[in-house]
Amino acid sequence: MANVKKKKGIIGILTGGGDVPGLNPAIRAITIRAQREGYKVIGIRRGWAGLIEMIRDKELPHEDFYQDLTEEVVNKVGRTGGTFLHTSRTRPSHVPKVNVPDHLRNAYQDEYNDLTPEVLKNLDFLGIDTLIPIGGDDTLSYGARLHEEGVKVIAFPKTMDNDVPGTDYCIGFSTCVTRTISMTHALRTTAGSHERFLVIEVFGRYAGFTALLPTMAGAANRCVIPEHRFDLEKLCELLAADRMTNPSRYSVVLVSEGAMFTGGEMVFKEREKDMYGHMKLGGIGDLVSRRLKELSPRFNQGRQINVINQRLSYMVRCGDPDAIDSVVPMAFGNLALDLILEGKAGRMVCLRHGQYDNVPIEIVTSRKKSVDVAKYYNIERLRPYYKSFNHKPLFIMTSDY
Repeated sequence: MANVKKKKGIIGILTGGGDVPGLNPAIRAITIRAQREGYKVIGIRRGWAGLIEMIRDKELPHEDFYQDLTEEVVNKVGRTGGTFLHTSRTRPSHVPKVNVPDHLRNAYQDEYNDLTPEVLKNLDFLGIDTLIPIGGDDTLSYGARLHEEGVKVIAFPKTMDNDVPGTDYCIGFSTCVTRTISMTHALRTTAGSHERFLVIEVFGRYAGFTALLPTMAGAANRCVIPEHRFDLEKLCELLAADRMTNPSRYSVVLVSEGAMFTGGEMVFKEREKDMYGHMKLGGIGDLVSRRLKELSPRFNQGRQINVINQRLSYMVRCGDPDAIDSVVPMAFGNLALDLILEGKAGRMVCLRHGQYDNVPIEIVTSRKKSVDVAKYYNIERLRPYYKSFNHKPLFIMTSDY
């Protein structure tokens, strides 16, 4: 039962960047534990956008910017995917002039504007004592900035790519791997029926965990990842050999969206950049598929091998969370409240060495997290490599320390 005799303070929650399964369970866990400990909880809508677009007038409607969270509000949505608070790729410290809210345009007229003063005023307007941002390294890097400004921040790592440093696990990763394995196996029936190469493009801008783990689990014969430029002819030769040894005459490769072949660069779906300087990736799978078809006669006695090409994209991002992405967010929520009750801030909750823990939020901006190629990737065979599973994290190669 909630401690309604005395409110200890107000906790704010927001979700930034791409949606993943597991966000709503995290919001639910924070809200329920917080209310039972005597805190009021406010959900900020559309990530950091809610904190720059808000108008500080309690007489005006506020539903577009924030909402009060209760057990009744979060209980049902806690079983679902996505984020009911909505999200955006907003960077308050680098807001283009065209994106400055109307009521602030007289004060901010540069090409790029730092709206951090408005964020701080809006947090004060809402009375928020502790802010919990849930996101990837982009979202959390701004959380680190607010911590430097004196805001009490407890961060949650979230990303399908699992590339936030300081933690073995990020919310959304398990569901992504689970779906990738399932969908790849489903596509085998068509690949085998037509005796083709199966090329599947998966998430992974700078880190190849989402391609490497499913391949290690047997979902694919080969994988190409952002951490190593691959040779297209070598890939074709390997896939052709895999196909010939398969009684159903097909083979499978997982292609990270950020993968690059020798002499090539990242392939972008759109050239427009978001506030963090990222262009939207997509299309390397198409390019690899075309080249494999062209090269295949060299390794198939002069006969062309056709290709099935599928981009999983939002199919692994949508829908309900799996078991791990239901349990971990619940644990993260309780870890966050433990820290708040201990009077601690400037931390990121995490999983390290199979144990729940927390680290300084500054770790988010201290380094990049990616696959250790020397330890976990066979650059000659274009597939996962490992010597032993002893004392490795749950997802094997996801530790960065």
